[in-house]
Amino acid sequence: MPELKNRQFLDFEKPIKDLYDQIEVQKASAEKSKVDLSDSIAKLEEKVTEVKRELTSHLTPWQKVQLSRHPDRPYTLKYIEKMCTNFIELHGDRNVKDDKAMVGGFAQLDGETVMIIGQQKGINTKMRQLRNFGMANPEGYRKALRLMRLAEKFNKPIITLIDTPGAYPGLEAEERGQGEAIARNIYEMIRLKVPVICVIIGEGASGGALGIGVGDKVFMLENTWYTVISPESCSSILWRTWDKKETAAEQLRLTGENMLHFGLVDGVIPEPLGGSHWNYDEAAQILKNYLLPVLAELKKIPAEERIQQRIEKFGKMGFWEE
Repeated sequence: MPELKNRQFLDFEKPIKDLYDQIEVQKASAEKSKVDLSDSIAKLEEKVTEVKRELTSHLTPWQKVQLSRHPDRPYTLKYIEKMCTNFIELHGDRNVKDDKAMVGGFAQLDGETVMIIGQQKGINTKMRQLRNFGMANPEGYRKALRLMRLAEKFNKPIITLIDTPGAYPGLEAEERGQGEAIARNIYEMIRLKVPVICVIIGEGASGGALGIGVGDKVFMLENTWYTVISPESCSSILWRTWDKKETAAEQLRLTGENMLHFGLVDGVIPEPLGGSHWNYDEAAQILKNYLLPVLAELKKIPAEERIQQRIEKFGKMGFWEE
C-alpha cells in the first residue's frame, strides 16, 4: 500500500484525511518535545475507524463508482500476489501480440492450481499507458480465451478478476474484430468444462467486462459497479453533459445490491473498513476465503451438469414480456 504521505483521498474522504493530518502533527510534536502523546494519538486513530465506518455505511452509487476507481485500489496483479503462490504469467494470443491490459497464468490458491485471468490497470502514469488503462484490445480477449482453453485441457479451475472501464474502442481494435472477440469469449466460456468463477474487483463496464465475465458464479466486491455503460457516458448520451453523472449512476442501478436483486450476480463480497485501498492483505484474504469453498462446491458437480446450469443461469437473465 502507498505510504500515508503518498495516499490519495476522494472528496468525501476528506474527514479521514483531516484526522490523519492531525495524527501526523501529534507524532511530530511528540518527537520534537519528547512528550508522550500516545493517548491522544490512539483516540484519533479510533476516530479514524469510526469515520471510515460512518462514511462507508451510506455510500451513494456515484461514491461507489469513485471508490471502484480509487487510484490506491488494488488491481488484479496485487490480488494475485496477495492470494496466490507460484504465479506464472503467460503471454500472447498467438496471433497479434501480448496485450498488457489483460494478464493471466497458472497459480496456486491454497495449494490448488488454478488459472487466474484479469484486467490490469497501471499503478502510475507510465504503467497506465502501458496497460492501456485496463482497456483490452481483441488480442487481450483472445489471450484470455487461449488461457481458458489451456486450463480446460489440464482440468484446472478458472478465476477471472474484472476491472475495466470497457473494451478498447479504438479504430485498430475494431479493425481486428473487437466485437467478435468478446462474443467468441462469451460463447466459449459458457461451454467450458472446468469450474469458472468471475469476480468484479473494480469497474465492470459493458462488453469489456462480459468478455471474461461468464461463469458458474459471478461475484462483486462491495464497492464496485457492473452495468452496460459508465455513468459519465450515460449522462452525455441522455443529457448531453457529464454533469448528470451522479443521477445516471443512481438510475443505472449499478451497485452490487442492485445486481444481486436483479439476479445478475451471485453474491456481494465485503471489503475492509473504508474500502479495499486501505488494506490489501485483508482485501485479498476476504476474497480468498470466499473463493475456496465455492471452488470446492463447484468441483463436486459433474462437468455436463455444470455447463447446463451455466446455460440456464445466463439464459434466464433479464425482464421481458411476450
